[in-house]
Amino acid sequence: MSNISRIRNIGIIAHIDAGKTTLSERMLFYSRKIHRMGEVHDGAATMDYMPEEQERGITIMSACTTCQWNEHTINLIDTPGHVDFTIEVERSLRVLDGAVGVFCAVGGVEPQSETVWRQSEDFGVPKIAFVNKMDRLGANFEATLEAMRQRLHTNAVAVMAPLGQGEDFSAVLDLIHEECLFFDEDDQGQTIKRTPFTSEQAALAAPWRDLLLEKLAEADEDFLEPYLEGVYSTEDIHAALRRATLARSITPVFCGSALRNTGIQPVLDAVCRWLPSPLDVPAPVGVDSEGNEVAVMADPDAPAVALVFKVLLEDSRKHSFIRIYAGRIHEGDNLRNTTQNKDDRLGRLYRPHADRREQLESAGTGEIVVAVGLRSAHTGETYTARERLLKLESIEANAPVITLALEPRNADEGKILDEALTRYVEEDPTLKAQLDDATGARMISGMGELHLDVLLERMQREYGISPRAGNPQVVLRETIRKEADASVVFDRELGKEHHQGAVALHVSPGARGSGNTVTVGDFLPADPNEARKLLPQIYLDAALEGVRDALQSGELTGYPVEDVQVMVTNVERREGLTTLPGCHMAAGQALREALGTAAPIVMEPIMRVEIVVPDDFLGPSISLFNSCGGKVENLEDNGTRKVLSGIAPLRRLFGFSTSLRSATQGRAGLVMTFDRFDLP
Repeated sequence: MSNISRIRNIGIIAHIDAGKTTLSERMLFYSRKIHRMGEVHDGAATMDYMPEEQERGITIMSACTTCQWNEHTINLIDTPGHVDFTIEVERSLRVLDGAVGVFCAVGGVEPQSETVWRQSEDFGVPKIAFVNKMDRLGANFEATLEAMRQRLHTNAVAVMAPLGQGEDFSAVLDLIHEECLFFDEDDQGQTIKRTPFTSEQAALAAPWRDLLLEKLAEADEDFLEPYLEGVYSTEDIHAALRRATLARSITPVFCGSALRNTGIQPVLDAVCRWLPSPLDVPAPVGVDSEGNEVAVMADPDAPAVALVFKVLLEDSRKHSFIRIYAGRIHEGDNLRNTTQNKDDRLGRLYRPHADRREQLESAGTGEIVVAVGLRSAHTGETYTARERLLKLESIEANAPVITLALEPRNADEGKILDEALTRYVEEDPTLKAQLDDATGARMISGMGELHLDVLLERMQREYGISPRAGNPQVVLRETIRKEADASVVFDRELGKEHHQGAVALHVSPGARGSGNTVTVGDFLPADPNEARKLLPQIYLDAALEGVRDALQSGELTGYPVEDVQVMVTNVERREGLTTLPGCHMAAGQALREALGTAAPIVMEPIMRVEIVVPDDFLGPSISLFNSCGGKVENLEDNGTRKVLSGIAPLRRLFGFSTSLRSATQGRAGLVMTFDRFDLP
């Protein structure tokens, strides 16, 4: 691939059922990547290739493909809308340069829309927006834009406006070129008829166009003077919109109906025209072997730097999805995994297209490709050429909040179950698996009930096993309420060797959500040389490792300890007696003793809950939420519906979605996202 400025790495982000996959399907069709459009409701969409996605009509695994439009190469990732699969959104946004946010013209800004939009803002991703389903009864373009401004705090400005809404929706008004766009239904919207505005259309578009130009002048200084003088061309507007979009000071908004093949091509035009290339975004920062920060410029001639953002195991081979930030890689190259300090030989390279692959000999800066042969690869790890060793920031995975006990039906199934769990945990950083020594059950933890349901369905389909599953249990955490000290001398024979260590420490509660901190007190001499003589660093490191290991298992439940500050106040070394395992064991025992006397308490997952419900069912919804231990924090109007938001303990929310559907005749929307671990 030659011209980096013509590469666009974009994602489609939205609330579940806003039409992301339908939009993606049209983009692929109009760009000639596919020759027939598959529909989500028929289970035939190209990007929803897993049977579980086709059956449920939702996206579970982010799918990546590449298409061509207006001499640009678009690497497109269709992300899930369901909160249980948020890691798929997180790791996709990490490697994307731009995004298209999709909104339902009836539902407006729905709860998960806010979540994914906030995620994209955290990564500084420039965006355009597409208001879908303009042909649906109740569609309201103006209300959706206003909701975007209010709830997403974005400067949403229409560049296209609908001609009619709901059943009257017939065309799209291009506010920049002052043309009306009709999409031919006979050839699935491929033919676009452009006509200058009639006087009636011009009157309809005038307020929208005036607002567009006014907002653009406010957001872009270079456009202000031509705007005030009234001397500007359509190219000036395009240039200003590109600058404002890249600066994230404006979000251009399009409209249409993906299902009716209306309004899609202008979105593709805007992706190429206004969204950034790899050259237009801030260079990611890596850390070299000496701890110095290094900006990784999008230079095709520099030594290679790439980030693994997703791993799939297919036919017992690891397929690593990577974004190349600099340089060029070829089949057969030896690359260094700088996260693990291991060398891997790159086998084959592929350009992805959902579940199919196109083999490549090499790939360069800005490209997203699939690599086979990177045996040590995990999500978030960096690969570089050997002459350029640096590490990019990893991809953070949310902690799982729900656990399921799985019990194989026989010994053979147990081996297959272990194999399946090893694979799924490797692919999904939000899954955790461990063996319960007491019961022999396999404990699998995930982000929600749907997350684990899909996992069990995949096991049945891919491995032919159906282990017995217990009732879902919440994942707990422990913390403390007061300060405490402990001092332990460990002096014992382990195996045939004698180990000794002496460690003292102090624990205190931290702020909720602050995590754990482990520090060292000033018990060593200020002079580094004297300190090293008294206590070589390896003994201190062994004690600190003992503390961190012990924090993984609390005194009350055995679950990890959170929000605790630990200060090691002394590590005593006795010449000829003290050993590294002794220091490690002494530190772990000291921490457990201190936690036991510091008033330990159990915390459970607290979920942020958003319910979108028609006015008629607001009362029953609030009553049901309160009965589950919920606390209503906010109530907003969204047209004819109310948006109720609050918090509730996850333990009380099992079965809540089913009860809510019954109480509202299936008309309520529900999104639950993990907020924090706290007291119930």
